[in-house]
Amino acid sequence: MLISRNIQRIKPSVTLAITARAKAMLAEGIDVVSLSAGEPDFDTPQNIKDAAIRAINQGFTKYTPATGILELRKAICKKFERDNGLAYDPSQVIVSCGGKHSIYLAILALVDEGDEVIIPRPYWVSYPEQVRIAGGNPVVLTPTKENGLKVSPQDLRSALTSRTKLLILNSPSNPSGIVYTRDELAALAEVVLEAGIYVLSDEIYEKIIYDGARHCSIASLVEGMVERTVVVNGVSKSYSMTGWRIGYAAGPEAVISAMGKIQSQETSNSCSIAQMAALEALTGPQDSVGAMIEAFDRRRRYIVDRLNSIEGISCPVPQGAFYVFPDVSSYYGFFHKGKRIEDSVDFCEFLLDEMKVACVPGAGFGMDTNIRLSYATSLENIEKAMDRIEEGLKKLQR
Repeated sequence: MLISRNIQRIKPSVTLAITARAKAMLAEGIDVVSLSAGEPDFDTPQNIKDAAIRAINQGFTKYTPATGILELRKAICKKFERDNGLAYDPSQVIVSCGGKHSIYLAILALVDEGDEVIIPRPYWVSYPEQVRIAGGNPVVLTPTKENGLKVSPQDLRSALTSRTKLLILNSPSNPSGIVYTRDELAALAEVVLEAGIYVLSDEIYEKIIYDGARHCSIASLVEGMVERTVVVNGVSKSYSMTGWRIGYAAGPEAVISAMGKIQSQETSNSCSIAQMAALEALTGPQDSVGAMIEAFDRRRRYIVDRLNSIEGISCPVPQGAFYVFPDVSSYYGFFHKGKRIEDSVDFCEFLLDEMKVACVPGAGFGMDTNIRLSYATSLENIEKAMDRIEEGLKKLQR
């Protein structure tokens, strides 16, 4: 069987692969602590579940418009205006099968064969692979650690070529947790406008933010940027609705229309019942969001302190999302049972096989010196995982 060249170019999701392996071990009765999955451990709030049940009972179980029901798109417009200072018409909004799907649709709508897409490192694992599926070429940009892993205007200018079509920006960031300030984004926006490129702004972790940091959308800052930006968001992270598969995007009407055309031929529409649940999430009580963030903050402080107390590990404090991204490279070159740890994949395999802790190799995010740990799990699980990691690293030998 001959598989298409585009598909041969892509790699499977390292995050889903590790998570699946950890779940398989758990199913075998092995006591694995998983810090790999990027989903809150909280249940979906009851009012949202009730809205879905009402939709089922009322027979709202048929096809919807490809871009989503009008009520939900109107609610998304109000959300953008309220939270981000962005004014959109429902015709500029699409509801899709998760934030990942929204990103993919935007890439397919904007990227032609051979176009270059600038992706700052560390990046979410799916960005470069989705660009490759579309026939584009990912151009990985490496910000300096001295700049807090944030892209500067100079960094962006250095990566621009005549083939550059798109910049993918993620703030708050998965995996690093960095949050760009208003001034930093405004400076990048000026370069984007000068170059005449587009921005895909992934803002899925917008509400999960700490220490007084404030989320800002690059589309809202400089005149003309809203016409150059596709903003992606969703209900998965903020409302603990990962399995409901509802994401959304807003942007120039021509781009959103193209995304809708693709979706109409691909999935037809996102789930009707999940759309009604998302409508309730955006318009109903928001208390659960604050409570979840308070819990994440306690876990964040604990895991950062524990990691930084381990000799040889350096872990910056994330300002957003629910991940830490420590540098563990000082342990590369160490041995365990005759096997040498060469990179982040070996390091994570050691933790899973020997210590029964599931983490994600930084190689999948473009930074092999690091690993990603999710603190979207209970404090009890985090404590157990940290104890095991600390114990395991003592077993390594030069």
